Amino acid sequence: MNEAPETPSPALAELARACGVSVEYTAWNGERVSSSVSAVRAVLASLGIDAHDDDACRSSLEDVADLEWRRLVPPITVTVEGAGGEVPVHVAHGAPAAASLTLEHGEVKTLEQLDVYVAPRTVDGRDVGRATFRLPADLPLGWHLIEAATTGRRGRGWVVVTPARIDVPDVVRRERPWGLAAQLYSVRSERSWGIGDFGDLADLCSLAAIREGADFLLVNPLHAAEPVPPLEPSPYLPTSRRFLNPLYIRIEDIPEVAYVPSQHRAVIEWESEKPRRANHDADLLDRDASWRAKSAALEKIFEVPRSAARQALFEAYCLREGDALEEFATWCAISEAHRGLPWPAEFASPRSHAVDAWRDEHGDRVLFYAWLQWIADEQLGRAQAAARSAGMNIGVMTDLAVGVHPFGADAWALGRVLAPGMQVGAPPDMYNQHGQNWSQPPWQPRALEAAAYLPFRDVVRSAVRHCGALRVDHILGLFRQWWIPAGHRADDGVYVNFDHEALIGILALEAQRAGTIVIGEDLGTLEPWVSDYLNQRGLLGTVVALFEKDHDGRPQAPENYRADALVSVTVHDLPPTAPFLAGEHVHQREQMGLLVGEPQDAHDAAIADRDAMVAYLRERGWLIEDWEEDDLVAGVHRLAMNSPALLTAVSLTDAVGDRRSQNHPGTHNEYPNWRIPLTDKAGAVVLLDDVFDNERLHRLLEAVRTARG
Repeated sequence: MNEAPETPSPALAELARACGVSVEYTAWNGERVSSSVSAVRAVLASLGIDAHDDDACRSSLEDVADLEWRRLVPPITVTVEGAGGEVPVHVAHGAPAAASLTLEHGEVKTLEQLDVYVAPRTVDGRDVGRATFRLPADLPLGWHLIEAATTGRRGRGWVVVTPARIDVPDVVRRERPWGLAAQLYSVRSERSWGIGDFGDLADLCSLAAIREGADFLLVNPLHAAEPVPPLEPSPYLPTSRRFLNPLYIRIEDIPEVAYVPSQHRAVIEWESEKPRRANHDADLLDRDASWRAKSAALEKIFEVPRSAARQALFEAYCLREGDALEEFATWCAISEAHRGLPWPAEFASPRSHAVDAWRDEHGDRVLFYAWLQWIADEQLGRAQAAARSAGMNIGVMTDLAVGVHPFGADAWALGRVLAPGMQVGAPPDMYNQHGQNWSQPPWQPRALEAAAYLPFRDVVRSAVRHCGALRVDHILGLFRQWWIPAGHRADDGVYVNFDHEALIGILALEAQRAGTIVIGEDLGTLEPWVSDYLNQRGLLGTVVALFEKDHDGRPQAPENYRADALVSVTVHDLPPTAPFLAGEHVHQREQMGLLVGEPQDAHDAAIADRDAMVAYLRERGWLIEDWEEDDLVAGVHRLAMNSPALLTAVSLTDAVGDRRSQNHPGTHNEYPNWRIPLTDKAGAVVLLDDVFDNERLHRLLEAVRTARG
């Protein structure tokens, strides 16, 4: 039996609360759970705060209170359009202060100092006063630069004006569109190189729109992976969220392919043969083999001279992406050179002289990796254009992962704003009772604020560039995150709070500017007000029909679902609907040792849930008496379609009868996560070329359209 964790002392608890660190939380079953003292101390240390004993806690508490008084002007002030606001400027007590604001378009406004008295504070042995300046209520949306000055000192910060609410397009509210959800890598065509690609994405969007009337296609995160094998299979553990995975490049769609010399063209064709044969194989996907073939071909294409216009476009892309692209491409080139071996210590920082020298010496390889990003960016943009041209009102719906690989490009380039020694995860819940450790380094909130949230802004800008909608995985992470200190179990973590108004505001601003709908995946353990707050800001939530239940355990009436949401029957972290309702996931989790308690109880509960669903569907007239598996799947989709939700997603795996899960949360080697190709009920490969000739798909989507009215 586990002993109860030691209770944090009053001094430690007070310091933790002042730093946004929770010392207890409400678990999924409603119980209050205390975080361990060792975990709380480790989290505070990662925030740069000494909490090793009570005296240190009291001293650190004073230091935390002094922080804002040490700054002449805050690094960032986030406000809402039309609300105005105030900005504090800290100067030597009695010294003059002035402040001006340079708007994005260049206009300079002198800010008015308000007649507000704030008692001075002694900081580092000197008296510091506060002057308060008014932000006008008529400031336009955008990133504006504030400059403050006093005797002998000047300082700068950002003022970000965000939309109070981003509006969903009228056509979406009027028509309440539906679309498909797919893992792009798993959907292959005759032209794929063993992995679904951007060409397949464009074709899948076009066919879904023209043949079935779909308005969007939700896909997995398309973020960058490693530059050389072995490639991380999880799209939710990328090396960078700011750039794309060149594995998805369609080789034949690169314009320069037409000008490859004949001897090199033969090499490209030869490279494509083996991965193309794999398209018909129902065994696990082999990203490494596909990337080896593609990278060899890409090397040849990169050598082809670009036209003057194409070269200008490439240069413009590099200028737009700036230092971030240069750092990412440098990381890729260094990783390629070392191929899993430890890097020299002097390469630990992207801004070191050693890295600059290496970049200069290996400029061609750095340029190659920048070129890959340009090609990927072009092809994703063309996929979205194809979707809209085919008649989709939304088009591609991309997915923003929670974080990045701990040893990836973003961890290297953005280390100064990440929390050392911490990993993001989730506390125990009813589906994973050991908790989850996703191994990703979290943003360090104090450092991120000091960096004016610019690294977060850049991630969002990249995410919304070529899509009609963005799903933000685990959007609760913009409110609070479950941090697990190194060496601790997944259930021995601490919740760390973030300035959600700043983060959501920046997300809303960048999405509105891109014309992108935002859907927050707000499932899991959360405070009830979070979903309401997201909807108030114009962000849609997420509803999974299989999870929606009344207080008595019966399926929730779909009329009671949230309206401002994306509803689906299942998600990528669950099996397809048919095997889930059959309880097959319980058997798999039992085999992998992931169940807590008696396995039979879990099996009985799964069957009881299935029976309750069957009874409810029959009660509503959505399921015939002598039902078969396909009827049950269609019935659950009718349930989802009868909700008021603005958007509805139908899983492609459900449509073709696939039975294998893409991911079992909480597993690594126990299950081949993210390596499952699209197959039918019998386990036979379903290619994109044949998807929309699939009779099962036709029947399910007909039920969807009929229920949607």
